[in-house]
Amino acid sequence: MFSFFKKKKPQEPEEGVKNRVYDYEDVTPLMYYFEQETGITFGQQKNILKSKLTLFCKTNDIYSFTTLLNSTKSDAKMKQELMNLLTTNETYFYREFSQIRSVVEHVQKRASSAPIKILCAPCATGEEPYSIAIALFEAGVGVEFSITGIDINSEALQKAKEASYSKRHMGSMDERLVQRYFKLEDTQYKLSEKVKQRVSFEQKNIFESEFTALGKFDYVFSRNMLIYFDKATKLKAKSILESMQNDPSVGVFFGHADLF
Repeated sequence: MFSFFKKKKPQEPEEGVKNRVYDYEDVTPLMYYFEQETGITFGQQKNILKSKLTLFCKTNDIYSFTTLLNSTKSDAKMKQELMNLLTTNETYFYREFSQIRSVVEHVQKRASSAPIKILCAPCATGEEPYSIAIALFEAGVGVEFSITGIDINSEALQKAKEASYSKRHMGSMDERLVQRYFKLEDTQYKLSEKVKQRVSFEQKNIFESEFTALGKFDYVFSRNMLIYFDKATKLKAKSILESMQNDPSVGVFFGHADLF
């Protein structure tokens, strides 16, 4: 009658689990796969990459890098999770503002009243395209404008759409502008709808045809992305971005660290 007090015999692990071989040694095939997919070069950060992927595998009960690679190739959701993990998105408002000021001044001198289209590739969590919109509003430009931000990181894009930021993301933005365009709720700065309405976001990879299908733009920003590419990939990306310009004489706005 007291059988439920009896000590249960430990359950044997399933045969497949018992014979499972854990292998987190050779990260090179995964590294090359993501370089081909994104253009991002991990060579100098191979040990960091290995540590990130090992932790990811253990967290998700994936017992080898080979299994992870096969899953990534066949599972779009897994592939996106890895892209989100391996792409960084640290930025802030009014970063490298001199380039944004140049665009504002160029817009003010335009003879045409046609609507202006601006591309930010990549856009990370939205600070750059929103900074451009704020700067155009502050300059009182009299033409319509729209800004498209693209990125391969789906989590970053979701944050960009939410447009809710901490104090450290305000960067060097003047407090007057912060008060004018943001509403402080608890510790988060919520961007005004007036600015958000001028910016749209799309998940794109610049090396895929869907990117160039976005069409032509009057101004193209691509700052601090090329630093992750090798020389050949930088030149390929530069050519693609230049092909998106309405006026090639304007030039693409690259980051100060994006050396060729």
